[in-house]
Amino acid sequence: MSDLTKMSAAQLAKAIAGKEASAVEVAQAHLDRIDAVDERVHAFLHVDREGALAAAAKVDRGEVTGPLAGVPVAVKDVIATKGVPTTAASKILEGWRPPYDATLVERLRAAGTVMLGKTNMDEFAMGSSTEYSAYGATNNPWDLGRIPGGSGGGSAAAIAAYEAPLAIGTDTGGSIRQPGAVTGTVGAKPTYGGTSRYGLIAFSSSLDTPGPCARNVEDAALLHAAIAGHDPRDSTSIPQPVPDVVGAARLGATGDLTGVKLGVVKEFAGDGSEPGVLSAFHESLEALVKLGAEIVEVSCPHFQYALPAYYLIAPSEASSNLARFDGVRYGLRVGDDGNRSLEEVMSLTREAGFGPEVKRRIILGAYALSSGYYDAYYGQAQKIRTLITRDFESAFERVDVLVSPTTPFVAFPFGSRTSDPYQMYLADLFTIPTNLYGGPAISVPCGLSEGLPVGFQVMAPTLADDRMYRVAAALESTVGTLTPPAL
Repeated sequence: MSDLTKMSAAQLAKAIAGKEASAVEVAQAHLDRIDAVDERVHAFLHVDREGALAAAAKVDRGEVTGPLAGVPVAVKDVIATKGVPTTAASKILEGWRPPYDATLVERLRAAGTVMLGKTNMDEFAMGSSTEYSAYGATNNPWDLGRIPGGSGGGSAAAIAAYEAPLAIGTDTGGSIRQPGAVTGTVGAKPTYGGTSRYGLIAFSSSLDTPGPCARNVEDAALLHAAIAGHDPRDSTSIPQPVPDVVGAARLGATGDLTGVKLGVVKEFAGDGSEPGVLSAFHESLEALVKLGAEIVEVSCPHFQYALPAYYLIAPSEASSNLARFDGVRYGLRVGDDGNRSLEEVMSLTREAGFGPEVKRRIILGAYALSSGYYDAYYGQAQKIRTLITRDFESAFERVDVLVSPTTPFVAFPFGSRTSDPYQMYLADLFTIPTNLYGGPAISVPCGLSEGLPVGFQVMAPTLADDRMYRVAAALESTVGTLTPPAL
């Protein structure tokens, strides 16, 4: 493995700016690493070698500058990239090349980052293990027989396997943080509306949030700063300045949390969590107290209803968003032999193009929105969402951030939960409340349980993304980063 692939994004940017390494050399080192290990990891669905080297050459010629100029980045395959295949890991979009870039991709290019390619994921971001990709699962670099989390397992695995120093994910119910937790990397969900959804293939429009993945907190903050900010093309984008997340991460790295109040959620006291996860979490709390933080127990009584509320709201929105994939305008088309009606072609296309988890959620969402059931299911779920938001607001009157384990368990073996969707959904037990609220949250490694990574989650008020970076960086300063076994 090249020394260049071991370096952080901040170190690479400094080396490139100081002419200690060229952007082309950095890009080639990561492309070589992908060639060496991705057959075993399967983090990427498409590698854009020509595009990456061309973008790197622009940096070397001085045509693009910035804090991350020349630093490679991988992009989750649910985000539109002009001329580069974007499939959402679904057969229904196999081979589709968008005619435009998503806003965050435009910003990545403007910042001079070098896009290596598109990463694997659960189909249409629906899943917690990346086992539901139509193109095969991604393997966890810590143990190739275990899941890398989901839906953004490809982005997290690419970072853990040193195939990229940075990656972009999307978080609807934990799909950045949960893969970060089980691969020993950092995953951050910004405030909803803080990063643009323009060009993101929609799953659940009121929940989807693009965000950064990295191997350390400062790198995540640098990527966050590069992609965040108001976008007039996204009606949900917040017209507010981006918090100084980079400054907060660097402040936290000094290891001083004097006066910071951390709220431990009473309802997340440990039901269903593995002992090793709880042990790592409590050891991390003790480390933060030594840095000056104060621990306060808070009650968020409606968090216990977050999981069922989410699995009514998200599928309902998905059933509406995925109606556009009909075999008529673009993507897969099946059965169009001139003898079938439009409805028959649409039905055959969706049967062939959508996988089992996508079909499950479309059916559930359509049922929840149907006449006679809307108020009983979707309407009630939205009321729970309001109560969860009030729980957060009440808690943040007493504390600066809330903390919890990111996931109740470490990475589980492939196939161990696919037969029971509910057991799979429990992977997002601690992450979903933040999505329903709309606030920011980050997962940072906090130790090992049975040799596998454990994640520590920090949740902050809306538009206070800087708070989570400060606390996460402080924990990282005392716990350190994790290094997976050599591939």
